[in-house]
Amino acid sequence: MTDEPSAHDAQLIKVAQACLDFARDGDTARICAYADRGVPVDLADSRGNTLLMLAAYHGHTDTVCGLIERGAEVNRPNDRGQTPVAGAIFKGEDDVVRALVAAGADLEAGSPTGRATASMFGREDLLS
Repeated sequence: MTDEPSAHDAQLIKVAQACLDFARDGDTARICAYADRGVPVDLADSRGNTLLMLAAYHGHTDTVCGLIERGAEVNRPNDRGQTPVAGAIFKGEDDVVRALVAAGADLEAGSPTGRATASMFGREDLLS
């Protein structure tokens, strides 16, 4: 037995890493094309950050909307309990917050919650 990934597994890892980068960089066309071809829309990195979390945290509203349209879980927390909406509030990404809330993001989910995050940063205006 070997610990080396097969050629097929290595290719899957390469695609997954590229998709995480596309979400982080806001490459909406590419990430949506990969999702449309079967890449799981809730693909996550080693810390539980989904494609949606990465796009939200980096302020890519179009990418967030494209992932939501493809069924991304808007309330899925990362391994630290943070949700995409709390991350977007923390980073001051107002348009992303609005898109997530419109898609049903729960402001009471996560740790800290989106509501608590907004309060910490004086951004209660995003909650209405």
